Amino acid sequence: MNVTIVVPTLNEEKGIGSVVSEFRRLGYDVLVVDGGSRDRTREIAQKNGAKVILQTGKGKGNAISDAFRILDSDVVVLVDGDGSYPAEEVNRMLELIKNGIADHVIGNRFHSYEKGAFTRLNLFGNKILNFFFRFAYGISLNDILSGYRALKKEVYKSVEIKKSGFEVEVELTVETLAKGFRVAEVPISYRKREGKTKLRPFADGFKIGRAIYGLLRRYSPARYLYLFGMVFILIGLLSGLYVVYAWFQGITHILLALLTTLFILIGIQFLVFGIIAHLLYRTTIELKNEIKEVLRRR
Repeated sequence: MNVTIVVPTLNEEKGIGSVVSEFRRLGYDVLVVDGGSRDRTREIAQKNGAKVILQTGKGKGNAISDAFRILDSDVVVLVDGDGSYPAEEVNRMLELIKNGIADHVIGNRFHSYEKGAFTRLNLFGNKILNFFFRFAYGISLNDILSGYRALKKEVYKSVEIKKSGFEVEVELTVETLAKGFRVAEVPISYRKREGKTKLRPFADGFKIGRAIYGLLRRYSPARYLYLFGMVFILIGLLSGLYVVYAWFQGITHILLALLTTLFILIGIQFLVFGIIAHLLYRTTIELKNEIKEVLRRR
């Protein structure tokens, strides 16, 4: 199985040397996709045996997209260049792909993390965003923002990356699920990073949360419609309760009663459309999986 390690970088001279050398010692090819570092990141990476290219555009998402476009390896492993992910744990991730258990493996950092690897704010934000993802998608994943991932060729060649920033991890996860591939997590260790973080907790956290909600349309249009339906029905029920309460007080709200009925009917329509969308979407996914299975057997 041909494996390439992809490392997106931007000013990571303190950590990139150890990252590249550790993976090279394990016998893996390393591709560093640099976003225009002003320090010695590219020089150090090359000195330690990595192939280095300059990315097009800005942001981690664009770096990963460039790597997926030019590579043809059986498996691509994504890892950050700050030294926070131990190289030796890559084999644990690759094992699930080799055994046919998963097509996309995510390293779960919350299993074992070093003191100082997360700030309290980042840890809290991660927990909230992961809970939001599980609630919205109904998928039991615990670390959707992990930067340590292994993807089969069929996956990384088919995903559509449109996010340029730290939302890319969410997009990779959703794209994999939306296209019917199998996602699994493995416990990994997580170390304190080398160098200064580029993550802006509030701004990037908001973008990630918005991405989780926005990408719901790609993964499950039904859930997106269900949410609208529930909102309209809730508004209708609340206004209806007010109408009934006012009626007992001798006040009649005819227009509000009509509006209440309208809200509930719209909500029910959204739910019905959601059920139809769910059936059509799942049928399409199952058909794609059957076609892939037939092609694989051939």
